[in-house]
Amino acid sequence: MRTLCASTLIGEVFIIGFAGLVAMKDDDLSMATVWTVSGIAMFLCLALCGMVTRPGGVALGWALQIALIASGFVVPTMFFLGACFAALWWASVHYGRKIDEAKARFAAQADSSTPNPA
Repeated sequence: MRTLCASTLIGEVFIIGFAGLVAMKDDDLSMATVWTVSGIAMFLCLALCGMVTRPGGVALGWALQIALIASGFVVPTMFFLGACFAALWWASVHYGRKIDEAKARFAAQADSSTPNPA
């Protein structure tokens, strides 16, 4: 699960950076505000890559997905991109857990089929 979720989060780092570039064109927002918010969001994505398998990691990822969709109020394209990444996040969590379960099952089978040297 960690690899799939981390891949999604790394993709989001780039999307947030590009959305920051687009948001800079808004005259109502200062450059400092745009890059502070974008920088914090990008840092959270990177930090979450290492925390995704810890308790609360997936929930924090969902909060990040909601924030990404909500950023569409500043950059309208983010409604669509945020929804796409939320779907990728769901798929990463869902299929990542299935892969982890399959790996554990195969490891248990391999341990049970190994003969005892005693």
